[in-house]
Amino acid sequence: MTPEFARTLPMRRAETNTRPRFVLPPRSCDTHFHVFDPGYPCVPEPLYTFPDASLEKYLRLTEWLGIERMVLVQPTYYGTDNTLLLDVLRNLGRCCRGVVRIDDDIADSELDRYHEAGVRAIRLDLFARASWPLDDLVAYIQKMAARARPRGWHLQFYTPGATVRDLLGFFGDLEDTFVIDHMGYMKESDGLTSADFERLLKILDGGACHIKLSGPYRVVAGKPLSAAEPIGRALVEARPDRLIWGSDWPHLPDGQRDTGELLNLLADWAPPEGDLHQILVRTPEKLFYAS
Repeated sequence: MTPEFARTLPMRRAETNTRPRFVLPPRSCDTHFHVFDPGYPCVPEPLYTFPDASLEKYLRLTEWLGIERMVLVQPTYYGTDNTLLLDVLRNLGRCCRGVVRIDDDIADSELDRYHEAGVRAIRLDLFARASWPLDDLVAYIQKMAARARPRGWHLQFYTPGATVRDLLGFFGDLEDTFVIDHMGYMKESDGLTSADFERLLKILDGGACHIKLSGPYRVVAGKPLSAAEPIGRALVEARPDRLIWGSDWPHLPDGQRDTGELLNLLADWAPPEGDLHQILVRTPEKLFYAS
């Protein structure tokens, strides 16, 4: 039987989401969403039940909020089978880009095909590799960077905060562009400290690091969303040009979560108009639309 915490809730209707408190600039981009379709095979023993989160429902949400561009991120549910992602990219065209998960031995010709379809990054699931020795993690990252580099792609890290902390020394020297999901995932409840976060801010300021303002409810789990404000503000104050925003739709497993409320957090974290435009438009363009 699926445990209760892994049972996904039905998606809320688009029009029940809070409207943005600010006018989204043209070409605003949601850099992190997932879609699910029952016509595609999932991994054995997925971590959660099938979400009722179709592309049609997501597009109704983007129309409601005023989002014009989007980046589809391959979820763990489909493993390294990117068939659905490629079909969505083919359906949506240039308004959508993709982030894939790949097997180590994938052919270069397949990666080239992905690039033509609109893929611009590789997602590294370090939750699944959290028990690996640090040297093995570094070797894996370097191998993936070598696959991304010829195509001008970047790396995206889906990573526990403790692993982020352990990799900070390596990240400081990593010259390949990379993005850390979910605000660094440095959860206080997992033992991460303000000193760890300060080290992350230094990496953000001086290297090739970017951070995704996504999943604040994951970082401050069990607390109100307002508890994420000091983290969001500190990131914006450090390097607004190294930040992107992602809805993390459909907010697994809570399909009832208000995406508009999450978008409105930006108005508190990045009140200057220039910072909002940087986070929603210019930096996503650099990462996903420059080629």
